[in-house]
Amino acid sequence: MINAYAAFEAGEELKPYSYDPGELAANEVEIDVLYCGICHSDLSVIDSEWGPASYPVVPGHEIVGKVSQVGAAAMGIEPGQTVGLGWHSGYCDTCDYCGSGDHNLCQRAQPTIIGHHGGFADKVRASSSSVVPIPDGINLESLGPMFCGGITVYNPIVQYQIKPTDRIGVIGIGGLGHIALKFLNAWGCDVTAFTSNDSKRDELLELGAHHVLNSREPGSLKAAKNRFDFIISTVNVSLDWNAYLATLKPKGRLHFVGVALEPLDIGATSLMSKQLAVSASPVGSPSTMRGMLEFAQRHSIEPQVEVYAMTDVNKAVARLRSGDARYRVVLSRV
Repeated sequence: MINAYAAFEAGEELKPYSYDPGELAANEVEIDVLYCGICHSDLSVIDSEWGPASYPVVPGHEIVGKVSQVGAAAMGIEPGQTVGLGWHSGYCDTCDYCGSGDHNLCQRAQPTIIGHHGGFADKVRASSSSVVPIPDGINLESLGPMFCGGITVYNPIVQYQIKPTDRIGVIGIGGLGHIALKFLNAWGCDVTAFTSNDSKRDELLELGAHHVLNSREPGSLKAAKNRFDFIISTVNVSLDWNAYLATLKPKGRLHFVGVALEPLDIGATSLMSKQLAVSASPVGSPSTMRGMLEFAQRHSIEPQVEVYAMTDVNKAVARLRSGDARYRVVLSRV
């Protein structure tokens, strides 16, 4: 039996829940959970924000643990190994995207917390191809958020070949944005944090921003015209996107990693005059996660976290809902 915490209705507190996972599939591994981050995507699934959830929902897709069992056909993972698991717990492993290493684009990928039980539990199961070995010497307590929040902001850095000489803006300095500042600073970029709260200026500079721009100050965006090569938006709210497009250089890119639920109000002429691009990306592939972990270890990058015992799961969820967490919340079974 696997002992977990589950939501049984939208918006309600999580309750203890035990389930029998059945026989371990040949391509699966079973992981003893050590730490599990809490992501806003967990809240979206708990609350059925992305459509009706299939309850009970066991959240948790930022998982760090030790492998306790390995299926007969599982590849590349050994019992006792320390591993991470993110948004996807399985792939088809046969499509062109899986074959080229772009597993995160597999259209038959299995989300870890949708139609599958996640890591708010003592154990979790996943396909061996979705599990990422963790190098020795990394701080495991803060590592969980890297497998969703971290890889979400790291993925576009490598996919769009951001250069160390680029000027980059980051919109929304929260769970995703604060990790983006750290990565981009270490990458060598000139980094600007867009904020609506001037009281965070010193903190944002400490996190890796070279400049802080208060987007609510009249004229601040106009003064930044033609400044940036690339802007990453981590927010899920609607903003004046045309004003941000004006801050891009010719051939610049506005890239979304936050799940903006409203349609984007963007004028075609804003794009044409400077040959701008608007794009978005999901989490990264296991291969990209491995590269992210190597880069993070080399530059001593880790998320800023608040840690709660797994038994205090509802306090931890409430802390994330409050919007006051700095900047990620992690559950611990250690």
